[in-house]
Amino acid sequence: MQSSYTREELLACGRGEMFGPGNSRLPAPNMLMMDRVTRMEETGGTHGLGYVEAELDIHPDLWFFDCHFIGDPVMPGCLGLDALWQLLGFFLACSGGPGRGRALGVGEVKFTGQVLPTAKKVTYRINFTRVIKRRLFMGIGDGEVEVDGRVIYTAKDLKVGLFTDTSTF
Repeated sequence: MQSSYTREELLACGRGEMFGPGNSRLPAPNMLMMDRVTRMEETGGTHGLGYVEAELDIHPDLWFFDCHFIGDPVMPGCLGLDALWQLLGFFLACSGGPGRGRALGVGEVKFTGQVLPTAKKVTYRINFTRVIKRRLFMGIGDGEVEVDGRVIYTAKDLKVGLFTDTSTF
């Protein structure tokens, strides 16, 4: 497992060039919600079970500002939540997990701020609370979204699984 990944590597993952056929892919732009993974540790974090951190550079011309909302642009909160699921699934794939990633849920989400077009950088962090590496590869973790140094979302018990067959999912 590498400790960081560039935008180019994340885009290669989205094209299926990183983990092989039938395995995890990140979404392609515009749904890829990170520009780089800055830190990934298989035994780090507050519980010693893994930690991952990524960043998204904010530009006023990002696609969602034009439509959410006209005259009151703000990044949709669901995109920050999706970014945490993307990051959790990417961590599992980097850990050697086979299959395609699917979000399985979240226990609790709190929004205490917003991402405006004037922001510079969003940082996503996940501390893993459980990683299962059996027939089902699954990760559970607590995440946070920070904008320009201020935590604005927290998510407890984020869950992502890797599935070798998604036809009946």
